[in-house]
Amino acid sequence: MTLLTVENLHVRYGATEVLRDVALTVEKGEIVTIVGPNGSGKTTLLRAIVGSVRPASGRITRAPDLVPGYVPQRLHVDPTLPITVERFLRLPGGASRATIAAALARAGVPDLGPRQLADLSGGQTQRVLLARALVAKPTLLLLDEPTAGLDQPGSAAFYRLIDEVRRETGCAVLMISHELHVVMAASDRVICLNGHVCCHGTPEHVSTAPEYRALFGTGTGGALALYRHDHDHSHGPGDPHGHGHSHSHDHGHSHGHDHKATEAAE
Repeated sequence: MTLLTVENLHVRYGATEVLRDVALTVEKGEIVTIVGPNGSGKTTLLRAIVGSVRPASGRITRAPDLVPGYVPQRLHVDPTLPITVERFLRLPGGASRATIAAALARAGVPDLGPRQLADLSGGQTQRVLLARALVAKPTLLLLDEPTAGLDQPGSAAFYRLIDEVRRETGCAVLMISHELHVVMAASDRVICLNGHVCCHGTPEHVSTAPEYRALFGTGTGGALALYRHDHDHSHGPGDPHGHGHSHSHDHGHSHGHDHKATEAAE
C-alpha cells in the first residue's frame, strides 16, 4: 500500500529553484532514506511533504489514513522556560498521561516525564522528539537528520530504536541521514537528492550508481564528502530527468547565489 506519492515537485525560494521534478513514493512499513550534499534540498522536501513549504508546482498525494509524525533535526529550548517533558508532549493535542507514558517508553526514555526539557542531553532530547511524534500513533515517521550532534554510539542506538519502532508499529519511515554506512545497513530504499533525484533504488543499487559515486565517492564507511564535494557528471539519454548537462561545484565555496535561499533549502 502506497502511503505517500510525490510527483513532479518543484520548490523555489524567490528566484532560486531548490527542487526540480522530484518524484518518490513511500510504501507501508518500509524505510526510505534521503541522502545528498548540503544545500541539496533534503529538508525542503520533508517540509513540503508535511505542508510547511508550498511547492511551486507538482503534486503530493497522501493516503486517506496517513498519520504523519515529524521529528525535526533539533529543538531549541530557552533554558529559562519552565516546561517539563510531559507537558511538552501534551501540547500538540492534549494527549492523555497514559498515551504520553507509552510514547516515552517506546522511545526508550520512560522516566523523563517529570524532567525539565531544558535540562536534557542531546540524545535525550532526540528521543523526546521521537516520543512526541509517536503520541499521534503515526503511520509515517518523517525524520530530519535525527542524530545530528549525537556521538556514534548514540546515533547507532537511535537508528536501532527507529527500526524497532517500525517493526513494532508497522509505520513507514522517511528520513534524511548524513551517515551513509547506517543508511546502507538500515534502509529498504535510498533516494540520492541534489536538487533533483540523481538516483534511487535499493542501497546496493544506489551505492554503485555513477551519480551517487560522483557525490560521495566509492565508500560508505561514514559521512564522506557531504559538505564539500566536487563532481562533474553528465545526465545522459537514460536520465529520466533528461537534463543532459554536466556540472561541477564545490559546496565549500560560494555558488554566487542567494545564501539565504541555500540555508533555507537545507
